[in-house]
This record gives sequence, C-alpha cells and structure tokens, in this order.
Amino acid sequence: QVQLVESGGGLVQAGGSLRLSCSASGSIISIYGMDWYRQAPGKQRELVARITQGGDTNYSLAVKGRFTISRDNAKNTVYLQMNSLTPEDTAVYYCNFWPIIRDWGQGTQVTVSS
Repeated sequence: QVQLVESGGGLVQAGGSLRLSCSASGSIISIYGMDWYRQAPGKQRELVARITQGGDTNYSLAVKGRFTISRDNAKNTVYLQMNSLTPEDTAVYYCNFWPIIRDWGQGTQVTVSS
C-alpha cells in the first residue's frame, strides 16, 4: 500500500523560508513524476510544482521564482524549498505522484504571518 507523508511545515513570518519533505512508502518515486499541491481554507486544492521522472520542473505562476521542487530518489523523497513566503502561501501542502494520483497523505500546514 502506497503511503505519502508530508512534513516540514510550520509558522513563519512573511519573507521567510521553509523546506517541505514528502516521503513515499510502498512505491518507488523514481519511476514517477511527483507533484506538490496546496489547499488554502475555503479554496480548491491547486497544483504548485511538478518534477518529472527525468527531473524537469514546472511551477504555477503564483510560486514561480520562489519555490523549488527537487527529488532524492535514493531517499525516496521529494522536497519543496519555499522562499520569500507571503501570507497568500498559507495552506496545507500535499504531495502526490504524477500522472497517477494515489491516496492523499495528511499534508503539512504552512502558515505565513504578515
């Protein structure tokens, strides 16, 4: 059974940084692309970053230039480095596989204070 566990969230002031981690068990991430999503209160879950199996990356316009997605296949882990955070980045952050979406993890809460 595939399980995704996100970690690294927290409370940070505007302009600060956080690094999120997503570890996967029950599957090998190296054969998939991986995505980071976020869901703010009252809003739909949105895709913010993707890294393909080959290492190509894509970002939403809202985070491009501030967030960096990376992967460590040896650790079966994908990361999201978030810099220059703003209160608009406040959300629960989730990871998942791409293109095949598996069961969602619990996510990790990111709260950015102004």
